Amino acid sequence: ENQRLRRELADRYQPSNIVGNSREMAPVYEMIGQVAQSDATVLIRGESGTGKELIAQAVHYGSRRSEGPFIRVNCAALPESLIESELFGHEKGAFSGAVQQRKGRFERASGGTIFLDEIGDMTQPTQTKILRVLQSGAFQRVGGNTPVTVDARVIAATNQPLEAAVAKKEFREDLFYRLNVFPIEMPPLRERRADIAPLAFAMLLRHVAKGDRVPWIGDAAIATLAEYPWPGNVRELENVMRRALLLSQGESEIGPEHIVFDMTARAVDKPAEAQPVAAAEGPAKLSKIVQ
Repeated sequence: ENQRLRRELADRYQPSNIVGNSREMAPVYEMIGQVAQSDATVLIRGESGTGKELIAQAVHYGSRRSEGPFIRVNCAALPESLIESELFGHEKGAFSGAVQQRKGRFERASGGTIFLDEIGDMTQPTQTKILRVLQSGAFQRVGGNTPVTVDARVIAATNQPLEAAVAKKEFREDLFYRLNVFPIEMPPLRERRADIAPLAFAMLLRHVAKGDRVPWIGDAAIATLAEYPWPGNVRELENVMRRALLLSQGESEIGPEHIVFDMTARAVDKPAEAQPVAAAEGPAKLSKIVQ
């Protein structure tokens, strides 16, 4: 059962199954094919919401490590007081509450891949510890004295310009060069507009209730989606399409009156002439549905 599920995941995250055939995505697919079979460290760069984790999974499941674990770490979400224990584990009695030995995420990723998401938000003390693991492939659990050796491929991602952080001494230069062995740049959604329509349809298929008819996205709605600047990228598009399903209430076609963008982004970033035809109606209608 476990092997079957891993095979399904490997098939799902093949580059050919990633939605988006725009010219801007072609170099990304080519680079996935070039690096997947190696053990090279990969740094995926791009704005928030562009799908960096999806690319990391494509690299992992296209590699010889595909049968091994894929362990994700959100570096921005882990508090400094817990991050060392989370990454490297701890020994029994290492601190109050450590009632038994616990493996960290690096150790759990051995034989597979560890994905360090938003690594640009990692504090300098933790950067030093990550650098040590990349250099030696070993670490010590919190409260331990015995080195633990791991065989985990590292894929990192960031939405920050790390070169600028290095210049400001906010990010270690030596760690940057260790991570930037094979960089992959994810284009923002506004630069790959040919992918907006197929992505929107794929998101409808993902979120429509089982047994319900999948509505068609009309040309006017597609035009409304295409002219929006998408500051939240693919993640925002998914929110918009889930909202459109609620607003359409089982109608056969999604129109521009069902397209309601994130309020803050629309107010700040979207020009007035590009507003959806009935954008003002959308929030009130959504509120009525919820009530």
